Amino acid sequence: MNDSSDGIWDDGEWISWNYINEHLEEQELRAEYPSASIDLIRAFEDLVGVAVTYKELTGRYLQIWGELGEFYAEIKYGLKRHRAHAPGSDGKLGNDFVEVKTISPEKGGSCVLVKRAGNFNKLLVVRISQDFEFEARVVDRKSMRKGTGKHARVNWGAHGEPAGA
Repeated sequence: MNDSSDGIWDDGEWISWNYINEHLEEQELRAEYPSASIDLIRAFEDLVGVAVTYKELTGRYLQIWGELGEFYAEIKYGLKRHRAHAPGSDGKLGNDFVEVKTISPEKGGSCVLVKRAGNFNKLLVVRISQDFEFEARVVDRKSMRKGTGKHARVNWGAHGEPAGA
């Protein structure tokens, strides 16, 4: 410690404000993302930070929406992702097979298309705002509209409250 204003004296030793702030930040991250390791959470935040910086520098979005949506589902809800390009679903939440779809800030509407042939019983729709704020909704496959087409259209606003609300 260079200066007594750099920390506090506790139980016979100096504790720096940086140390205290790092632990407070870690507690906040664990509260927001209880299903993930701190390293995964930081990697997600770094990736989002790169996307934000890229947008600020170029005026264009970095096209990583699907990966960001799945990564968010992994750290926020504990999605156990399948190997890359596995057919049918993106991962599992408990005993449920889950398909993740992402609504990007570039998308004009609030609908996603999902293959009816997929092997999933839950759809997790992640919406990313222009300010890179994330929210999600879980939709039971049973509540999706029936139809004969290859894809089902799922509207964000038609399926209740955000997941975890």
